[in-house]
Amino acid sequence: MARTTPHDPSPTEGEPLYRRIATELLGELRDGTIPPGERLPGERRLAEHFEVSRETVRQALEVLRRDGLVATDRRGSHATLPGLPVETPASSGFPLGARCAGRDAVARATVAWEAPPPGHAEVLGVAPARPTLVHRYWSASADGRDLRTAVTSFSAVALAEVEELGRYRDRADGTGAAELWRAYDWMRRAGLTLHHRDIITPVAGTPSVRVTRRVRDQYARPLEITELVMDAQEDVLVYEFTVPSAL
Repeated sequence: MARTTPHDPSPTEGEPLYRRIATELLGELRDGTIPPGERLPGERRLAEHFEVSRETVRQALEVLRRDGLVATDRRGSHATLPGLPVETPASSGFPLGARCAGRDAVARATVAWEAPPPGHAEVLGVAPARPTLVHRYWSASADGRDLRTAVTSFSAVALAEVEELGRYRDRADGTGAAELWRAYDWMRRAGLTLHHRDIITPVAGTPSVRVTRRVRDQYARPLEITELVMDAQEDVLVYEFTVPSAL
């Protein structure tokens, strides 16, 4: 949320300073600086941004709340202007490879509360037999040929800090459809900066490759690990990396 022009804190005649700040903030909401649904920066950062006191920021936010332009919940204030949900190329890429399956492909995704696959537990920092949220994705061509499979395990940090992921714990029975395609968006809205590290290795004796994605936050805490197996002769992967948090 970078300013392009300095702010003169002196209010125009007859207009309270907090109303001027409310007008400026509304302008940033409308021009997309803060997209609809995004969390606003905290009061301290807004005060620094507009070069005013936190009390002035509180009054400005209250004006926008009364007009229904921002809303506040336990995680802070967020923009409520009409518009499409925030979606970046990287945030819409969960699970890894799902968006490239092809128009005629058949896809299925489920979640289960179970012990993570071998190798995932160590990366996530959990005991090998301790259950966690495990997401499975599978796609096939119209003739039934497997295109790609992906398995994702989430860490305790992700489940504790990302409310939308935590809700799946009680309904992750491995059979119901999983709507986690906005998982990276949810992480960002929880204030996490996502750092992706993808490793591509050949699968011996096959034309396939294995892509292992590890995602951590700005504190180097593991959030998830995904292993994707795909046909290297048929598919092309396009990567988008580091997604800043919504703060």
